[in-house]
Amino acid sequence: MPIRPIVKYGDPVLHGPAEPVEEIDDSIRTLLDDMVQTMYAAPGVGLAAPQIGVPLRVIVIDLSVGEDPSQLIQLVNPEFLERDGEQSEEEGCLSVPGYGGTPTRPARVKVKGLDLDGNEQTYEATELLARAFCHELDHLDGLLFVDRLSPLKRDLMKRRLRKRVREGWEK
Repeated sequence: MPIRPIVKYGDPVLHGPAEPVEEIDDSIRTLLDDMVQTMYAAPGVGLAAPQIGVPLRVIVIDLSVGEDPSQLIQLVNPEFLERDGEQSEEEGCLSVPGYGGTPTRPARVKVKGLDLDGNEQTYEATELLARAFCHELDHLDGLLFVDRLSPLKRDLMKRRLRKRVREGWEK
C-alpha cells in the first residue's frame, strides 16, 4: 500500500469534477487502500481521490487519524441526501498546505455511497464529521475550501495561492 503524492492547489485535477466509479474492482480497492495510507501519513482526517491525482468519486475519512479502526469511512460515489443548518469552523486542506479558512458548511448532513463491496451505506453527521463530508465531496466537484470563503477572503487567498503555484510551491 504505497503512500501517494498529494497534488497541490493549481493542479487541474483539483479544479474539475471527478468521474463516477463504474465498477468497484480490485483497482478501486487498491486506490482506497492507498488513499487511507496517504491520509494517515499526511496526517489528515479526510482525502478525496482527486487529491492524489485520480479524478474519480472516491473519498476516505477518519476523524481518529488511524487511532480507532471503527471510524474509517471509505465511500465510492458519495452524494448528499440532506443538508441542514450552518456551522463555520477553521479548515485546512492537504492540497493547500499552510493555509486555512473558515467556510460556512451545513451543521448536519446525510450522505450515501457505496462501500468496498458495493453495498450502499448511509451516514448522518454533525460537527467535524459533517464538515469533513462537505470538504471531501467538494473535492469531487472540483471545489476547495478556498472557494467557499467570503469573496474578499477568497480573492486574497487565491492571489497568494497563485503566487505559490508560480513559485512551484517552494517553501
